[in-house]
Amino acid sequence: MIGELTGARFPAKVCCRLLGVSSPGYYKYRKRPLSPTRMRRQWLTGLIREVHTASRGTYGSRRIHAELTRGMDVTAFSRRIVGWSIDSSQDSVLVVNALDMAIRNRRPGPGGIVHADHGVQFTSWALTNKIRSAGLMPSFGTIGDGYDNAMMESLWSSMQIELLNRKRWKTRTDLANAIFDYIEIFYNRQRRHSGIDYRTPIEHELHCQNPSQTA
Repeated sequence: MIGELTGARFPAKVCCRLLGVSSPGYYKYRKRPLSPTRMRRQWLTGLIREVHTASRGTYGSRRIHAELTRGMDVTAFSRRIVGWSIDSSQDSVLVVNALDMAIRNRRPGPGGIVHADHGVQFTSWALTNKIRSAGLMPSFGTIGDGYDNAMMESLWSSMQIELLNRKRWKTRTDLANAIFDYIEIFYNRQRRHSGIDYRTPIEHELHCQNPSQTA
């Protein structure tokens, strides 16, 4: 407290008198080396600030704790976004492009399921043909079932809070670049997800492939 007051240019003697401490005792305290506890506390405070800054100001205590403990050392199972597309209209071309990207990234085997809702762009001939030509199977949830798209809704909520609502976007290009950065850099590779034991999506996939090496 005295340090803060003297930093605000109050005389040390005045501060000591107001707080009821002796001036010699204060200066002796100032010259005393930091204890191991205080050094560790200051070090951890610096790390916490670095993690919070690296998360773009989005991490709370649980994700920061997970980052610290792990650092000192769309597929539902990993939350990784494997296919996405941006356009000015929500039509079949948009979803076909997103699916095409997902297929290139994942190269799924025959019989894989592509789940979607009942929007016209998802029930279009173009998307259905793309799904079947890749050897996959289309799946459509029941109307009004909130669990069918829970993973996707969680993503939209996170993106809204962590990216879209944080500033005003001047151009569509600026927004597209920001979304690319959010998905490919932050969400897939840096953001820790509570549903997968506070791992990043890519870290979780590597852990599932080689659990003994990434535990």
